[in-house]
Amino acid sequence: MSTLHYWNYPTEIFCGPGALETVAQRCKLFGMRKPLLVTDPGMLALEPFALLTAHLVNADLPFSVFSDVASNPSMDDVARGVAAFKEGGHDSLIALGGGSAMDAAKGISLATTDPLGLERFEWSQVIACYPSLADFPRLELPRLIALPTTAGTGSELGREAVLTHSEQHIKRVISHPELLPSTVILDPVLTRGLPPALTAATGMDALTHHIEAFCSPLYHPMSSGVAVEGIRLIQQHLLAAHADGQDMIAREGMLVASAMAAVAFQKGLGGVHALAHPLGARYHKHHGLLNAILLPYVLVANRAAISADISRLARYLELQRPDFEGFLDWVLDLRQRLGIPHSLSEIGLDSSAATWVGEQALADISSSDTNACALDAADYTQIFRNAVQGVLQGVDA
Repeated sequence: MSTLHYWNYPTEIFCGPGALETVAQRCKLFGMRKPLLVTDPGMLALEPFALLTAHLVNADLPFSVFSDVASNPSMDDVARGVAAFKEGGHDSLIALGGGSAMDAAKGISLATTDPLGLERFEWSQVIACYPSLADFPRLELPRLIALPTTAGTGSELGREAVLTHSEQHIKRVISHPELLPSTVILDPVLTRGLPPALTAATGMDALTHHIEAFCSPLYHPMSSGVAVEGIRLIQQHLLAAHADGQDMIAREGMLVASAMAAVAFQKGLGGVHALAHPLGARYHKHHGLLNAILLPYVLVANRAAISADISRLARYLELQRPDFEGFLDWVLDLRQRLGIPHSLSEIGLDSSAATWVGEQALADISSSDTNACALDAADYTQIFRNAVQGVLQGVDA
C-alpha cells in the first residue's frame, strides 16, 4: 500500500501517501475558483492544516478558513458557515478533519443553496418523499473535496450529514445525493499525528459502522460484502495504528476501512447509533467513544437475531472461537487493548435520563429502524442502563 491508488466507488478517491498533492489539480478541473476550507479549531495548529494550506498557496488558489465548528456540529455552526461562505464570495468547499468538519461542510453546502434544505431533507422527510436517489430534486450544490484526518466516521463517502439541534438536544440526519463529495483524499500522512486515544475511538467507530451494517436485516449483499472486508482490515490494522502513529501501512489501512464503512452502512445502522446520537447531542461526548462503549451491549441485546451471521463473520476473521461468544470476546479484548472504557459511567454518564434516552433512541429512525431486531423504548432504556453500569446481561463474567 505504498503507491497512489485511484478508485471511483461511489465517488472518486485518491488513496495513498502524497494523495494531498492532487487537491489543487482537482479544484481547477472542477472550476473551484475560491473554496471555503472548513475545519475544526483544533486542526489550525496541526500538520494536516499546514500541509493543505501550503499546497493551496503554492497553487495560487485563493481560499478562506471557517473553523467555528463544534465536535458535534450544530445547525448554528452551519448557519455561521453559510454566512462566511456568502460573505467571502466562495463557490465551493474543502473539508479537512474528522466527521465534524465533514458534516459541517455538507450542511453549509446544502443550506447555502437551499435555505430550507436542512428541514426538507431531514431523514424522516427523505423516507416519506424520496424513495430513490433519482427522486431527489437537483440542487447543483457547490463542489466539495473531503480530506479526512481521522479514520472513523467515513463521512467523506456518505450522502448524509449528522447535525445537532442545540435547543432540542437531538441529532438530525440530513440526506441528499449531492452531499457526496466530488473527490475524497485518503492520505495517511494526514492521520499520523492522531493521538492514540483518538485513533482508538475513531477506529472503533469505523468497526461499529461495519458491524451494524453487516447485522442490519435489510437485504443488500454488496454492502454486506464491503462490511466483512472492512472488519478484517480493522482487525489487521487498528492495533498497529494505535501502537505506532507513524505506521503508514496501518494508517492507510484504517483510512480505507473507515471510508468503506460509509459504503457498507447504505444497508443501515442499528441500536448503537440510535443510542449514541441522543447521548452525543445531550452530553457532548465523542461519537466514536460512545459507539465503542455501547457496541457490546447492543450486540448482546441483538444476539438472537445475529448469532448465525456473526458466527460466519467470526470464521472469516479466523477467530479462535468462531461463534457469537468468540466474536464478542474479540470485541471486548480489542476495546481493552485500546484503552476504551467498559462502561458509560467511566466517562461521567449516569442513568438519570434513562427513559429520555430510550425514547430518543427509538425516535432515531435513521438507525433504530434498521437494528437487527425490533426494540422498543424500554429495551433501549435497559441497554443504556446496562452500559452505564457495565453489565453485559447473559454473559459470563
